[in-house]
Amino acid sequence: MAGRALDDVSRLRRGWRWSSPRPHTWPKQGAVVPAPPSDLGWARVEPVRSIRWLIQRTLLLPFTEAMVHPKVEGREWVKELKRPAIFAANHSSHADTSLILYSLTDAARDRTVVAAAADYWFKHPILGNVVSLFLNTFPFSRTGGAQGQLHSSSELLRSGWNLVLFPEGSRSPDGRIQEFKPGVGFLAKETGTPVVPLHIQGAFQVMPRHQRLPVPYPVRVRIGRPMTPERNEDTRTFTARVEKAVRTLAAEPEQPEIQGTWIDRWRASRPRELRYES
Repeated sequence: MAGRALDDVSRLRRGWRWSSPRPHTWPKQGAVVPAPPSDLGWARVEPVRSIRWLIQRTLLLPFTEAMVHPKVEGREWVKELKRPAIFAANHSSHADTSLILYSLTDAARDRTVVAAAADYWFKHPILGNVVSLFLNTFPFSRTGGAQGQLHSSSELLRSGWNLVLFPEGSRSPDGRIQEFKPGVGFLAKETGTPVVPLHIQGAFQVMPRHQRLPVPYPVRVRIGRPMTPERNEDTRTFTARVEKAVRTLAAEPEQPEIQGTWIDRWRASRPRELRYES
């Protein structure tokens, strides 16, 4: 009985599209190899995915809504993603990840992994496993082994997962955006993955550094149109352009050059016809 119920939850979570063949617009799928234990691959397979769906729908998302009532602008850009994407956001609070997941559509959230600081969240295995169960995180090194971590991120993107990345590397001490590290540009160039810039306003007031519990405060999440590197654009130049887009999204009022006009957003929200590999 329990097994059949879990199967029903899994079908409900995936919806009809996710049992369909792989769209040809997605990058070439990486080789199917067992994930190393440190990569927490168990968090990205069933029945864990369905358990996480239940946790997020019944606990995480309702709590986020009740606490800060986030205002989300530009959700149209992630409603009908044609391929996996990198979600690049400013980072000022532990609340950022929950706010980003809240801002995504159900379909995009279900296939999104979060790069989490290995030296912070995974020092204690129990904490790392709990966070991975709730948020679908994987360890991302801030202090060494960068090539290996970037390779793991590339493999996840090639396997069809969206990636939440905080290019600043750590939380801002004062709420202001810090300089972006070039890893986001490297991943975009290496995998041909578009980058979706996001700006979160108000998260620093909800839960700044060294504060253990969140407090209510108005929050706004702005999502910009996907960006891709130009043909001859190097990694650092593209990273700087992503950083500029996130900073622009922080400005008032709306920023059509980054968010798109209302016509652009309307077109992005229309259902698309998927063509599949034979």
